[in-house]
Order: sequence, then structure tokens, then C-alpha cells
Amino acid sequence: MRPLFPLALATFAVGTDAFVIAGLLPAIAADLGVSIPAAGQLVTVFALTLAVAAPILTWLLSPLDRRKALQLALLVFVVGNVVTALSPTYLLALLARTLTALGAATITATASSAAVSITPAERRGRAMALVIGGLTLSTALGMPLGNLIGSVDWRLTLWAVAALGVVAAIGISVSLPKVVLPATSLTARLAPLRQPKVLTILVATLLVMAGHYTVYTYIGAMTTEATTGSFPQALTMILFAWGAGVLVGNFFAGYLVDKRPPLGVAVTALAGGTVFLAISPLTVSHLAIAFVWAAIWGATDGMASVVQQHRLVTFAPASAPVLLGLNSSAIYVGVAVGGALGGLTQDWLPVTLLGVPAAVLALLATTVTVAEGRANRARTSPGTPEYSQ
Repeated sequence: MRPLFPLALATFAVGTDAFVIAGLLPAIAADLGVSIPAAGQLVTVFALTLAVAAPILTWLLSPLDRRKALQLALLVFVVGNVVTALSPTYLLALLARTLTALGAATITATASSAAVSITPAERRGRAMALVIGGLTLSTALGMPLGNLIGSVDWRLTLWAVAALGVVAAIGISVSLPKVVLPATSLTARLAPLRQPKVLTILVATLLVMAGHYTVYTYIGAMTTEATTGSFPQALTMILFAWGAGVLVGNFFAGYLVDKRPPLGVAVTALAGGTVFLAISPLTVSHLAIAFVWAAIWGATDGMASVVQQHRLVTFAPASAPVLLGLNSSAIYVGVAVGGALGGLTQDWLPVTLLGVPAAVLALLATTVTVAEGRANRARTSPGTPEYSQ
């Protein structure tokens, strides 16, 4: 277990860095002398750079042992955050966020593949849940804490994230053994991409993340009626409930996929997310109900993240870096699509009804997963597990 904790810290740093800037936009815009929409491009360029670079860089770094690849990625990540914190101009900050994203692009996928490599097969799901748990914990703790620090000076938040990267790099250097993946050709590594199952998993991940983040991006506006007039930290508590649910879902899914067929766990998580997004208009007006709803909804999101990665890795372990890089791209494209869709949808729907189009996306993810499961059963002999060891 010891080598897994610095891996989780690395993914926590990446998750915090990816989302915390959004809450600091007014301060950044005022300091750099640009509009808030222009400052928002710091978020956009980070997400798009990460989405494009993740599969390419994970492939380029795949010949390196996992420890060295993580050390290199964290070095770029830390330097990018330091340059952002020191940036006197908007253009330099924009370039620094691009550099930071290039470092962040490989960290989650490389950490996940390292966890898989050093963990026995029967505990692989729980190991991945712990590492991915760092990423999801960032939404529960990283964002509120980052905004709290940023209320003093937004640059301090970037320094704090850089410090997390340094601590993670030290922990990985000390505790992670040298992990070298089996030598395979590029053709062999890319071969799984020709399989409908892999494409289905990636498409389903993109769709369900888009659904979840259509709502999560605007959860503050959706719950205004519930939080107005209540205690000042009401929205923060709802976000903490969601984040706690994500963590529980992470570890529960990690346990389940080690014991049960991953396809069934995936369908359960995706269908559960569909239901709780669909009923959100009935829950967001009452604080106590919204609190419970957010926790259970978060659990379905956390389950989906782990089980989809587990299915990819189990299907083609030798191609894990490339597949996990593509999975990171699918997640961040989904986050970007969800945020954009949520904003556009408010032109023709009340903000409290955002869960309806979000549920449609999650339903599509569930449908393609079920369809691929049936097609896979038709191709395999009776009694053969979907993902046999």
C-alpha cells in the first residue's frame, strides 16, 4: 500500500489544479487586467491541452519506467504552476497553463498504470480506487481549500499546488519501485483501439462525464433556493457531501470489480447516475434533500470513474498507458462538454432543470454499454467471463 499514497497525492494535485482556477477567475482577471471570460480561457486551454496531449505523451513516455515517467511529469507540472504564480502578464499565464497541462496530462494515467503493475490482480480494483480517489478527493477538498487560500491571493493557490507536486515527487522517488512495462511494439499497443469494446468504454466515459459535469459545474446556481437564507457554508457542505459520495463510490467500485463482473458494476454505476441526475429538479430546492441527493449522486460518479478504468486495463494490460491516456482525454473532454452544454442549455431551460439533459447523456452512456455487453456475449462462448484473466 505504501507506494500508492504518493500516487494518490499526485492525482490529487492534478485534480485540484484542473478545477480550482475556475473559482479564482475574478481575482485573476482583476490582477492581470483582462475580462473574466478572457481569464476563463486559462481553464479552457488547460483542459484542451490535457485532453489532446494525454494519449500522445503517455505513449511517448511508455518506454520509461513508471517512476522516472512520473518524476519527469511532476517536474513539468511543478514548473508550470510556479511560472503561473509568477506571471506578470496574461499571455505568460496562458503559456504557463499550457505547460502545466503538458505535465498533468500523463500523471493520472501513469500513476494508474504503476498501481496496476505493483498490485496483485485480485486487489487491482482497490488499488486503482485509491489512486483515482486522489483525483476525486480534489473535487471535495482541493477546490474549497484552494479557493480559501486564493481569497487571500490567487497566486498562493498555485504555490500550494506546486508544493503538493513536490511532495508527491519525493514520495514517489522514495517509495515507488522501478516499474518497467513489457516491451511491445506501437502496433501492438494500439491494437486494442480497433476493438469495439474499447471505443465503447471511452465513448461511455465521455458521455457520462459530460452528463455529471453539466450539473456539477452549475450546482451553486441550481441549489440557490435551498442555500439562500440558510447558513453561509450551505453550498460548501453540499459540495463536500458530493465529494464524500465520490470517494465512497470510488472505493466501493474498487471492491466490487475485484469480486464481480465489471460490466455489471459499470451498468449499475451508469444507470444510477442517470436516475439521480434525472430526479435532481425534485431535490435541489430543499437543503436536507439536496445534501442527501448530492452524496448518493456523487457515489455513482465515483463508481463510474473506477470501473471504466478497470475495464480498460483488464482488457489490455500491455496497452494500459495508452488506454489510460485516452481515458483521461475522454474525462476532460466530457468535463468541457458538460460545462459548455450546461451554459448553453440555460438559454432555454431553467437552471434547476439541467439534470434533464444531463440524464439523457448518462442514459446514452448506459445504453451503449449495455449494447456492447450483449454484443460481446454473442461473440463469446457461454460461460466465458467478459474479461477473463
